[in-house]
Amino acid sequence: MEVSHTIINLIIFVLAIYVGYHVVWTVTPALHTPLMAVTNAISAIIIVGAMLAAGLTTGIVGQVAGTVAVALAAVNVFGGFMVTQRMLEMFRKKEPKAAPAAKAGDHA
Repeated sequence: MEVSHTIINLIIFVLAIYVGYHVVWTVTPALHTPLMAVTNAISAIIIVGAMLAAGLTTGIVGQVAGTVAVALAAVNVFGGFMVTQRMLEMFRKKEPKAAPAAKAGDHA
């Protein structure tokens, strides 16, 4: 008995979701920024694969699916960079506030 390739791919997909969920939720907060950087790199690789899928397929369904994959991966990359930037802002030292300027009419 031979198992369908679609079923095997679906099982791998579900296992990847399960493992990814548990890996991401057990990361300590200090490592979230490096993790986001890695996921941005992975999404960039996905964009390349999606562009190949969209450009090399002959059927309209494959081209549409590849185009949608490029768009979703691009949103993921740009969103990831925005989140990473916000996380890095949290670790920057805040500059002390300048002393309020003296009023024009005040002379000491």
